[in-house]
Amino acid sequence: MKKYICIFLAATAALSACNKFLDLKPESSLSPAQYLTTEDNVASYATDLYNVLPVHGETSWGIWKNDAATDNMAYSDPSDIFAPGYWKVGQTGGSWSFTEIYRCNYFFDNVLENFQAGKITGSADNIRHYIGEVYFFRAWCYFVKLKALGDFPIVTTCLGDDLDELTQASIRQPRNVVARFILEDLDTAIGLLKDVPPKGGSNRISRDCAHMLKSRVALYEGTWEKYFKGTAFVPGGPSWPGASTWPDFAYESGDIDSEIEYFLGIAMDESKIIADKYPLTENTGQFQNSPSATPNPYFDMFGAEDMSVYPEVLLWKQYSVSEGVTNSVVEFAAAGNQGFGTTKSMVDAFVMESGTPIYASALYPGDTDLLRVTEGRDSRARLFIKRPGDTNLHGDSGPESYAVEPWPNLVNSTASMKYTTGYALRKGLNFDGAQSNRNKSVVGCIIFRAAEAYLNYIEACYEKTGAIDTDADKYWRAIRKRAGIAEDYNVTVNATDMTKESKTDWGAWSAGVLVDKTLFNIRRERRCELMAEGFRPDDVRRWRAMDQMIDVPYHPLGVNLWASLATNPDFLAMNNNNLRENENVSPRSFSTYYAPYHILANNRVYDGYRWNMAHYLDPIAVQHFLITGGGTVEGSVLYQNPGWPTRAGQGAQ
Repeated sequence: MKKYICIFLAATAALSACNKFLDLKPESSLSPAQYLTTEDNVASYATDLYNVLPVHGETSWGIWKNDAATDNMAYSDPSDIFAPGYWKVGQTGGSWSFTEIYRCNYFFDNVLENFQAGKITGSADNIRHYIGEVYFFRAWCYFVKLKALGDFPIVTTCLGDDLDELTQASIRQPRNVVARFILEDLDTAIGLLKDVPPKGGSNRISRDCAHMLKSRVALYEGTWEKYFKGTAFVPGGPSWPGASTWPDFAYESGDIDSEIEYFLGIAMDESKIIADKYPLTENTGQFQNSPSATPNPYFDMFGAEDMSVYPEVLLWKQYSVSEGVTNSVVEFAAAGNQGFGTTKSMVDAFVMESGTPIYASALYPGDTDLLRVTEGRDSRARLFIKRPGDTNLHGDSGPESYAVEPWPNLVNSTASMKYTTGYALRKGLNFDGAQSNRNKSVVGCIIFRAAEAYLNYIEACYEKTGAIDTDADKYWRAIRKRAGIAEDYNVTVNATDMTKESKTDWGAWSAGVLVDKTLFNIRRERRCELMAEGFRPDDVRRWRAMDQMIDVPYHPLGVNLWASLATNPDFLAMNNNNLRENENVSPRSFSTYYAPYHILANNRVYDGYRWNMAHYLDPIAVQHFLITGGGTVEGSVLYQNPGWPTRAGQGAQ
């Protein structure tokens, strides 16, 4: 039973002090309590927790694939979340686990009292910083649970083997209470962390990282409660499954509207701290197509080996061949993005330099010619969306990379070389061809950057007040200026046609209703600036932006295949002159645009993405009900998430 709440952490040997942090592999084991008595070992324990952060993996395209299963990006194999009935309740496993939370609580149980008693040797200020890091990590881990499961137990200490105590500790707390607990942990972290870490620089968490995370958490919870108000997905809502557990539930702010304002106000306050402090990296607006061309700091920032030179980057992971910590980002950035294709919807989101949407501009060249599709548009489209003939690498490439971008290969059977939608990105690319061999890339990975704070403030301000205040205006203009488009966002707002936007952009929707044009364009700005950085899955959930797909299926689309591309001899040669409708490409009778999932009728999303309300949260596996119910589901103190059954192997209702 103890392993259910807190997976026991084997700890048998002391850790030596380490002077490098995020560039090291996580330790395989951690020191027991008797070794957490020195500054170095406390620091080492905190270092080991950095592996909970999202970073580039050794053999993948890294974080750049994390927009998959949204309107931004489609993987070669569709997600079960858009095929109701395919995502099923598990017998075991799932998101309900406490492993990383336990690691944090184990630290607190064995460090806090000893530190207060003066039993830990070393610099007290540095030790406080490392304790602050662990509070940050516990907040991070709880935020992961909040997003996946909503209501969740709050466990702050390692528990014994008493069955009754463990069962009581398993009771789910209302999600707003969990969110407040996360913010409290971050407040504690802010009080302990230094502005500049004792070692590691921007490879290590600083006080401003905690402000940044606090902004993110508050915005998430505030908007979730706003758009799920009146449903079972918020505490106190109709049919909320926690009602029997918490019959006297009341929002600490008084009511849900006040609670929403509370969280959105915190999001504004915390993001302003960062946005006012950190400038945006310069963007020349030009892609460096040759070694002799002028470098673009904004483009280079995402694929730099050393990101410490960019003030916009608050936290990043460093990689090192000598330390055996590498990734494969450059290989896949210089090829087909490992089977993760950027959608037509994402490409269409970028406005023209004038600020007008593409459908409102006579200067838009259309999308029949891949060489011109980003012409005259937002520089972020020109920089990060690849075009045939562009230079990917300033030097030789690895065996599965392209020094020069080819025409997209839609029919390749190798995932790393197949262009799932026909569109591919080069965000995160480094021009050094030597890094394009698998497991040889040492480009860094951004974990926090200040632009998010600009965007968080703008959104929180408008969601809370219904207006753009002076600070939001300043931040929005700064983002647009850096992107190389007209700074006056009203140009875009006034030219926006929500009927057109609603057909492809999920951000046009909340709770099955179209949002207003200003809010949509705030979301559009966020989408374009944070493209491929893994924000979109969280955003479309907290906005409740998929209800419309319950009744109307959505087909992710790619390049304009049948207007002219299918007769382009260079494109045909790249595809071995082997385009076969309903066999390896979608038929022209369905759409002129390539539909990667509408090729074979046995594809589970052949008829489009469909949604089920239950899919906004993960199901809890049956095992956890049995453990907390004395062997029966009915006797458990747990309750299942809305719409999900408590029987393994079944899909949502």
